[in-house]
Amino acid sequence: MGDWVWPAYVGIIGGAALFAAFMIPIVAIQYRMYGRFTWLRFLGAAGLSVYGVALVAYTLLPLPDPETLRCPPGGSTFQWIPFNFIADIQRETAGLGVAGTLASRATLQVAFNVILFIPWGVITRRYLSWGVPASVLSGALASLAIETTQHTGLWGLYDCAYRVGDMDDLITNTLGALIGAVIAPYVLWFMPQRKELFAARRQARPVTVLRRWLGMVIDYAALSIIGFVLVVLYRTALLALGAELPATEDPFSQVLAVVVPGILVFYLPAFSGSGASLGQRAVWLKPAWAGKPRRLLRASSTGGLYTVLAFLAAVLPLPALDLLASMVLLAAFVAVPLSGKRGLSGLLSGARMVDARTTADVPSVL
Repeated sequence: MGDWVWPAYVGIIGGAALFAAFMIPIVAIQYRMYGRFTWLRFLGAAGLSVYGVALVAYTLLPLPDPETLRCPPGGSTFQWIPFNFIADIQRETAGLGVAGTLASRATLQVAFNVILFIPWGVITRRYLSWGVPASVLSGALASLAIETTQHTGLWGLYDCAYRVGDMDDLITNTLGALIGAVIAPYVLWFMPQRKELFAARRQARPVTVLRRWLGMVIDYAALSIIGFVLVVLYRTALLALGAELPATEDPFSQVLAVVVPGILVFYLPAFSGSGASLGQRAVWLKPAWAGKPRRLLRASSTGGLYTVLAFLAAVLPLPALDLLASMVLLAAFVAVPLSGKRGLSGLLSGARMVDARTTADVPSVL
């Protein structure tokens, strides 16, 4: 595989993995910022993930083996001469015709450094809605960070630079960002703009099954992430104190992994503001009901019940508890389209789900 090809595969595979890992937070942030989901900006985030990983792969990978890295006498040097690439091209293409010069490695290297940062200008100008100066400046700073990372041997992790820092790379990368920023309105003309979407974020929209399901997925993701972070912090603190790490299934770890997140995701929000869970708030939904007892019932009927069953399944040797917890999740999802978007908890507590941006009912559609 060529030196200029394998980083593209790394970008596609690594970018897809990165996007998958952050897909739920991306959707939640999109809903909160713009008041609705947009496929084009969702796919744009996927493209941004692929480009970001590819940029790292092209500029910083592969990392050499420290044992085989040979440092020059006097340490690493930086190529400080601007436009030195012109002399390099003239030297390497001496005697070649126009076609040979254009196809030479020295010429292609310069062209590639420009092309590498054209997407940067396009993304920052049209996807992030930055102006041309900000897009170009950010591209220059990103290139400077890359060149500095190369020159310092990954900020001291290596004894010397494993790639030569080059002023010409900074110049050509910045030129690429400028070209990208200029052509961005013509390349991504179809991309919805942040300013327009933000202006309409307070517009109430129909409560759909997919929107209800998305709120539930965000709740589950928040439950898992909060639990994971709490357990990691707990075990890190034990290591810092020199204490012995308990088994992963010890009761206190399970309290941190399941019970505390359940309280934070389902119960505390039930008694705050609209009473909506974290996922429902993320997608601008709220339950319509009366009285705090109903809030407690709703929080307990699905999220609370799942939390209890998941905790018991973790600390008790009863496989049936895992099955019951999974059945609760399945029932919660299946109940949404069968109950007029109310869901299982809404049926049990008498709550209806409405758009959080209005006090009037908005039509429910699939």
